[in-house]
Amino acid sequence: MRRSADLQTERAGESTWWRDAVFYQVYVRSFADGNADGVGDLDGVRSRLGYLELLGVDTIWLTPFYSSPMSATGYDVTDPRDVDPMFGDLNAFDQLVEDAGKHHIRVVTDLMPGSTSSRHPWFTAAVAAGPGSPQRDRYLFREGRGYGGAEPPNNWTSVQGGPAWTRVPDGQWYLHLVSPDQPDLNWANPDVPADFERTMRFWLERGVAGFRINLAHGITKPVTLPDMDPRLAQPGGPPIAQPQDPRFDDESVHDVHRMIRRVLDEYPGRVAIGEIWVADDQRFARYLRPDELHMSFDLRLVDADRVAITCDETTTRDAACQGLADFYGLIDGVSHRMLDHWENGPTTIVRSDVTYNRKDGGTVTVPIVTIYHERDDGKIDDYRVYGDVAPVFA
Repeated sequence: MRRSADLQTERAGESTWWRDAVFYQVYVRSFADGNADGVGDLDGVRSRLGYLELLGVDTIWLTPFYSSPMSATGYDVTDPRDVDPMFGDLNAFDQLVEDAGKHHIRVVTDLMPGSTSSRHPWFTAAVAAGPGSPQRDRYLFREGRGYGGAEPPNNWTSVQGGPAWTRVPDGQWYLHLVSPDQPDLNWANPDVPADFERTMRFWLERGVAGFRINLAHGITKPVTLPDMDPRLAQPGGPPIAQPQDPRFDDESVHDVHRMIRRVLDEYPGRVAIGEIWVADDQRFARYLRPDELHMSFDLRLVDADRVAITCDETTTRDAACQGLADFYGLIDGVSHRMLDHWENGPTTIVRSDVTYNRKDGGTVTVPIVTIYHERDDGKIDDYRVYGDVAPVFA
């Protein structure tokens, strides 16, 4: 079996192992339980490294394991430089990275640069400090509109539905693109990028191979926070950046990714992977310019019934743009089909497939497994695993 760890191709002094590596997502909380308390943990992941190596996995991507009240499945972080006791401790993490290396497996972790938990020390201090304080400036607090400021500062909706603003007792509102448990940070405040750089270096020094950047197109916001086109509100839908939607794809977000890349370039062979939902293909490709992210998720491939794209002279040399052009140029429609499903208490597993119709008359079917889990608060989490789209190019 050919492994990326055996290749170590060098280009301009930069290892490009990630170009053909097999990445395996590990949702730590449910993957494997190492201490028999009924919850997955880092020791549980470590106990399964041999199996992952047999599968041909080159890199494991760990979902959040940081200190968190777990109101948002761990994406609401109170300390991004520590391990939640539910999952172990820093020693358990260090042992996982060390043992993973013995199995020729790298470790990539999730980072959430756009928000914190509402229980983060910064946010609790901001609420206590009051309007106009330096503590509040680390987040996006604003006065409300209407009589007595009783209406949100603008008409933005959250990804989960409802207003993207929550009011605090003194009357101001704070922004949260996802949920009230995850207040958005103000990247125009120098404390924010400085702390994020500290977090990156903390984990890089502990041996991680890189980071998956959560909601990478929604980190920064325009200064004036203008209203969005209300027709773009999609409660419960994916956070796709569209024209006339200032919530996402703000121009200053590229400065953040350049900063991330500068830090990673000090650690040869590390990689940054963005979760990017941008409808315009050429704007999508900009996130993968040589001084920004190395790789990205393009989850739009599931809905690839689009017209062909073209790459202009500023992006045609980028593999990202050309890859999208090649993919969409081959596709002439897509269809979905549910095959079967199983229910077990609050969990439903659905097996389905998506069929890409090639313009040359052929078809390629990709399997999808979706796991729906109803949480105690009644909300539904869904986790999807997609098969390989590479046969489309065959």
